[in-house]
This record gives sequence, C-alpha cells and structure tokens, in this order.
Amino acid sequence: MTAARQIDPPEHRFADELAFLAAADDGARPPGWRMTPRAVVTFITGSGGKPVAGPATAGSDGKPVEGRVVEPKFVGERALVERCVVTLAGERGLLLVGEPGTAKSMLSELLAAAICGTSALAVQGTAGTTEDQLRYGWNYALLLAKGPSAESLVPSPILTAMTGGAVARVEEITRCLPEVQDALVSIMSERRISVPELAGQEGATGYAAPGFCLIATANLRDRGVSEMSAALKRRFNFEVVPPIADLDAEVALVTKQARAAVERGGARFAVDEAVLETLVVAFRDLRTGTSAEGWEVERPSSVMSTAEAVAVAASIGLSAAYLPGPDPLSLLPGHLLGVVRKDDPSDAERLLAYWDGALRRRAEAGSRMWRQLWEHRDVLRD
Repeated sequence: MTAARQIDPPEHRFADELAFLAAADDGARPPGWRMTPRAVVTFITGSGGKPVAGPATAGSDGKPVEGRVVEPKFVGERALVERCVVTLAGERGLLLVGEPGTAKSMLSELLAAAICGTSALAVQGTAGTTEDQLRYGWNYALLLAKGPSAESLVPSPILTAMTGGAVARVEEITRCLPEVQDALVSIMSERRISVPELAGQEGATGYAAPGFCLIATANLRDRGVSEMSAALKRRFNFEVVPPIADLDAEVALVTKQARAAVERGGARFAVDEAVLETLVVAFRDLRTGTSAEGWEVERPSSVMSTAEAVAVAASIGLSAAYLPGPDPLSLLPGHLLGVVRKDDPSDAERLLAYWDGALRRRAEAGSRMWRQLWEHRDVLRD
C-alpha cells in the first residue's frame, strides 16, 4: 500500500491526465520530451473548458470517452507559460522571478512534470547550499573502503537530470552564495560535469543528454542578497511571474486551495464565499497600495501574496471546522495582523490605517461584510 501523503507531486497527482495528453498529441516533440510543447501548455493552463480530443478511454459509466477537459493548474497568462515552454524547448535556462507567493515554484514543478515526468530533481537554495549539492558528492563509507569510483559517487539532482535528459530545478537561486551559483555557469555552457577524482575511469565526465534543461526561481525581495553574476544571467531567459490580476480568479484559487488544505485533514470546509472574497479584496488592497475604488492605501512591507491569502483562508476554515462558534469573519483581523507583522512590527499601524481608511469608507457605504469587519477593529489594538 502507498503511504498517505500530505501533498502529492504533480506527476503523481495528475498522472492520468499527463498520460492522456502525451497520447492525444502526436505532433513534433523536442528531444527527450514526453509530450509536445502544445500539450505541456494545455496541461498547465487548461483547455478552456473544451474537451481535448484523444484516444478513447473508458469513462465512469464504462462507455468510451474520446475527449477530456483539462482544468488549469496555474492561474496566469497563457503567453507567459508559452514563453517558458519555448525557452525550455530550446534548452535554454529558465529563471522565474517575482514576489514571494506568486506560484513560481508550482509553475516550475508543473513544467518539469509535464516535460520529463518528474519534478523531484530539485536543489533548494539557501545560504548553506554548497557546490557539491549542485555537482556531486561522495558516499564516504564507500570512498574510504574502495576509493573514488562510480559506485561511491553521489550525483546531485542536476547531474542526474543531465545524464538522464530531464529537467533540473534550483529554488531560490539568489539565496545561494555567489561562488556556489557560479558552478552553474560551466554546467549550462559546457553541458557536462567533470569528476577529476574518476580520471581514467568510466563516468569521469557526465554529459548532458537531449532534453536536459534547468529551471531556477528567485524572489524579487531577495534582490541583492546574492546577486547573480552577469555570466550566469546571460545563460537564463528571465520571466516575471506577476500576482494574479483578476479578482474572481484569485478568489477561486484561494477557495480551491484552502478547501483542499482543510479537507486533507478530514474536516469539512464551511467558510462562506463572501468571507473569502472579503479576505482576498483586503489582501489585494494592501498588496497594490490602491483599493478597487481608487483610494490610496498605505502598503505594509510584508508580502501580501496569494499564498498568504490561502494560508489565512485555510486557518479560518480549520477554526470553523474544529473550533466552531466565532463568526469566521471575526477571525480575519487577527490573521491579517499576523501576516503584516512578519517583516516589520510597525506595519500593524499601516493595517490600522487601512481599517480607518478604505475599510471604514466601505462600511459607511452600507456594505454588510465590511461593516461587520469594521466592528472588529479593536482586535488590531491588542
């Protein structure tokens, strides 16, 4: 039996859909790709509610089904996804940049799963990431017992992706020290990794097989932490992943992901859609510095991302499921306060100013939800 998982990687969660799309499109595929670039875009952005024609499969009623509607998994511009796919089809490095919480990592996972069947060949960039984690290391017990050999070599996820013609991912590349980042320059230009310790032995050089490419992500908030060198930047195509522009799309995404988080715990998600829309509107006001009505809002320094909105919605949903009693809307001020205090405690004053400005004006205009929210202003003073 397969052990239960909190979160399945996309190659497992959407395995049936990936297999269907791979079989449905018999067009040209870049070397090493499991499906066509067109199918990869459809997998990520969806089929627009229209069934994708493909080989007949058995439906739930046992009758053959010749088409399948593909639901979107990434909320964003289709043109952005198309540019990403074209970049990888040309075996160029792809760097996804943007504010935290804009689904850069999720997009990189979806791309990797669709192109090569696995999103697991990843390195998480931190200040402690070493060059070995990008190139190779050793099984020291075998190294001491038998000396340097292919058996004692421990390939990095990037070396594994190179020799297997797969997609490697480096998360938060600008969190890595510059000298560690520079290990990627030769990898991406020469398309091989040499192992001097194995000179004269098989496996002394790992060559990139067709299909190998690299996706990296970086947060704009980390700019200047470990600035990428000009040489490394030239080896990437940069794509900015912006926040979700459409309110309805963001509300739908927050609802879907918060519901999934609550239901994974076996609870029922019972938060009214009006509460979730109010939550998302508040996040968007504070994120952009302007309300939907055009009123100026003082922006906190903390990131008011969609991912944070999902976390707050899930917390409210869990409270409603496990600790019923309070009005879910009454929980929103406390959670918002927790979000804005993450980077700068003084941002609590900016949140209070938002309450006394745009939120109060909406309450005075007669909106029931905003009037109820205004009544919980005292929570921000605690």
